[in-house]
Amino acid sequence: MKSSFMRLRAGAAPVVLGFALLSAPAFAQEDAGEAIIVTGSRIANVEIDAVSPVQVIGKEAIANSGVTNIQDLLLENPVFGTPALSRANSAFLTSGTGAATVDLRDLGSDRTLVLIDGRRVVAGIPGSSTVDLNVIPTQFVERVDILTGGASSLYGSDAVAGVVNFVYKKNFEGLEAEGQYGITQKGDDANYRLNLTYGGNFADNRGNLMVHMGYSKQEGILSRNRKDTFYDNADKFAYETGDPADFGTAITPYYSSFASQGSFLAGGKRFTFDADNNLKEGFDVNTDGFNRQYYRTIAVPVERYLFAARGNYELNDNINFYAEGTYANTKSSREIEPFALGSDDVFQASGGLVPIESLVNGVAVLNPYVPAAIAAAAVDQDGDGLRDISFSKRLTDMGTRNGSTSRDFYRFVAGFEGSVFKDFKWDVSYVYGRTSESQQSNGQPNILNFANALSAVTDVNDLNNNGLTTDVICASAEARKQGCVPINIFGFNSISSEAAKYVAAEQSYNTSITQQVVSANLSGSLIELPAGPLGIAIGAEYRKESSSENWDALTNAGLNAGNALPDTRGSFNVKEVYGEVNVPLLADTPFFHRLSLRAAGRISDYSTVGTIYTYNVGAEWSPISDIKFRGGYARSVRAPNVGELFSGLSQTYPSGLNDPCTGIGATGGGVLGDNCRADAGVLANIAANGAFTLTQPDRQGVSGFDSGNPNLREETSDSYTLGVAINPRSIDALRNLTLTVDYYNIGIKGAVVAPPRQFILDQCYREGNQSFCDLVDRRQTATANNSAGSLEFIDAPLFNGGKLKVEGIDVAVAYSTSFDALGSGGRLSGRIAYTRVLDGYVISVPGGEKDKFAGEIGNAKDKFTANLTYGNEKLSWNFTGTYIGKSYEDDQLLRAYGLDKHDISVDAEFYLDTQVRVMPTERVELFFGIDNLLNNKAPRILSGTSFNTTGTNTAADVYDVFGRRFYTGAKFKF
Repeated sequence: MKSSFMRLRAGAAPVVLGFALLSAPAFAQEDAGEAIIVTGSRIANVEIDAVSPVQVIGKEAIANSGVTNIQDLLLENPVFGTPALSRANSAFLTSGTGAATVDLRDLGSDRTLVLIDGRRVVAGIPGSSTVDLNVIPTQFVERVDILTGGASSLYGSDAVAGVVNFVYKKNFEGLEAEGQYGITQKGDDANYRLNLTYGGNFADNRGNLMVHMGYSKQEGILSRNRKDTFYDNADKFAYETGDPADFGTAITPYYSSFASQGSFLAGGKRFTFDADNNLKEGFDVNTDGFNRQYYRTIAVPVERYLFAARGNYELNDNINFYAEGTYANTKSSREIEPFALGSDDVFQASGGLVPIESLVNGVAVLNPYVPAAIAAAAVDQDGDGLRDISFSKRLTDMGTRNGSTSRDFYRFVAGFEGSVFKDFKWDVSYVYGRTSESQQSNGQPNILNFANALSAVTDVNDLNNNGLTTDVICASAEARKQGCVPINIFGFNSISSEAAKYVAAEQSYNTSITQQVVSANLSGSLIELPAGPLGIAIGAEYRKESSSENWDALTNAGLNAGNALPDTRGSFNVKEVYGEVNVPLLADTPFFHRLSLRAAGRISDYSTVGTIYTYNVGAEWSPISDIKFRGGYARSVRAPNVGELFSGLSQTYPSGLNDPCTGIGATGGGVLGDNCRADAGVLANIAANGAFTLTQPDRQGVSGFDSGNPNLREETSDSYTLGVAINPRSIDALRNLTLTVDYYNIGIKGAVVAPPRQFILDQCYREGNQSFCDLVDRRQTATANNSAGSLEFIDAPLFNGGKLKVEGIDVAVAYSTSFDALGSGGRLSGRIAYTRVLDGYVISVPGGEKDKFAGEIGNAKDKFTANLTYGNEKLSWNFTGTYIGKSYEDDQLLRAYGLDKHDISVDAEFYLDTQVRVMPTERVELFFGIDNLLNNKAPRILSGTSFNTTGTNTAADVYDVFGRRFYTGAKFKF
């Protein structure tokens, strides 16, 4: 649950350089007096701005950052939480490798709506609404507007935490070429960037066409390339002792017991092989174990090709045609350690017992690969007359688990816009978007073939007709017909290339996501009131979303030693109408320089959840021109996405469950006893044992399926904002000072969650809730390995049962002044944006307790970004500092072992970046930058704890894993 969810405001005057702090009216002052539409309102008006807090990252800040992907710049902003997907946290995922997402307020990426020029963008992750920011051409962006707080009444579903709106450049003229190269201080993760943007007018300036082509490549980093990640640093409690006193104590280096030479258990004795491949009894993980970290990844490589074009043409004075198109191809790859295979993966039905003998014409024949000492120790454990062993082995001979991903993104927009009745603007548009992904992976075994290959015998009768009677063949004639090659699992380098090829299970994964949106909008001033124009906006929208995911057949069936993963396919459509009104009440009167009310509403008819309503109300009050107070309330929604509605059954094997029926006898136990005894299997167990009793295989033999739920309802949220913006323009010395303070409170009810399986059991047996009992299956009779009445399956379909809340304060202060220290004129500007999280928690099930995440790693209570820039016509020098406050380990994990929530912590971090830009001529710009100037090392977070990102020994999605890095480049303008 926690990993699912956790993972400038409207001011009065612009400050240019660095992070631009802009009020909404300042966005479009190129044409004074022109009615515009700003993020946070759909009303076209000269003076309108957003009631909700809006942050603006201008093109200067984008240029000063030197980022290849816009995600890196956004994550410096304290309003964003830990990203669900980035280069540094996606190597171990089955899909989404190399994707880049954002997450406002740590409420989940699906609750942050990403727009381009106020229009929706097709998702990059199948089954979701999450946009992959790899598709955004950074050099094509004029600014980024960040609207925090619920905005579903303005923009529709998903705008629960807020909106990130990428505003593209318009009417660009000229040719701009840019190249950049960067590398870390360690000499790795080289990155390259080339961009070319051309724009020009035509038809007597009635039309404009812009074209952008971009290429970028980030080479990535393997864990073995860094000293701090060459070995796995594991938590001693999690991996070795289970003693809470050892929580937070490191085992360095930590080796895996799944070793390349294998570990074998026969008749109670354990065997392995030494470094010279000699069989020995015993297994010491410190000397015989495997360094899995050597094969892991800190940051995956990403390569992008981008093409974007946009144009417009004025058909007449009142009608303008516009169109845009974007194509992006993102390639990424991943590498992790070779597969760790256990005999229980191959022989699940027999509890992981591997028969080392095969029956040939009724005679038990020993597998010739089995060493004599292991064969001598092996005994028949399952009563079939054949000796058995169990094993674990790292499949190093089959190579690493690796995969490549190619993601294609297409987006086309076409529409008409114009004006009517003098003060009204209209717009009609069509948007089509499509994302497709193809993924190929290697390194996992086909367990059916592996089982056949393990059943090997000496071909004494020359069954393969090769003239030899001493070679080894597969015992099954049917398997031999299908190309079976016997496999030797004993020792280093024991698996032949032919056997490795036979047991290899190549994985494929293909996805397709499409989006179509038709919208029409009309906005402007209806009538002139004494305090100003009465602004309105009305509109309608139709949207259709579809998504599909297709895995290979072995993955579908769970026959590659992994959990079964289902194909998913589904679609939905929604028809919407909305309206917004801005009512100016007072203006230019004592204590009421400006007072206005705002309201908006939307009616949405979904093909899945039916009709839903969203709305917001707000007010602005400026007692004098230098101060503005604002506040608002919004009811927002998030309709369930395709994956949540239509995802099929995905098998899982839960652990740590407590069966409520344990100890129940033939009578007594109250309601719990009655509910348990209602199951025939439980009754049989009680009859056999006197009370309901479980064995260790029973506890380990529980499975179940996660799935979507077509009966899901929408999530609803209530958000409140209250703030003040101060810009003392009446004081000459302070006219360029802007201060904003905003309080936010966002609560979500009916959040889509998977119920914990322990909760399902307790609701069924302790509360008698039949809907949860329907998710539980028990074995009705005893089997070879499991008792009657033991749990076999506990399914966990998604349901609307969760709650989330975040509450905090945002503060931003900016100042700009003339500064002529270098004798050539210039300005000095600075900005600080600070967020204090007051509260943040998730309730995973109805009636459950609050699981607080505010203050934990990835959601520090205190975060800020500070920016200082000096600039003149020839030079710009920028410093950006990012602060992440002291953070703590997951309180739920600590409490479960009697530890205080503050027992394990990570100290505060401060990162400093700098960049110098030199303009020797009007057409040439040279720049050089250093990120992580202080070369801060990421704090050590042990594997086995809540926030460790595998392969990095830290929370790589929170802290800098690259170290000091340099970049340089040039820009040419013609």
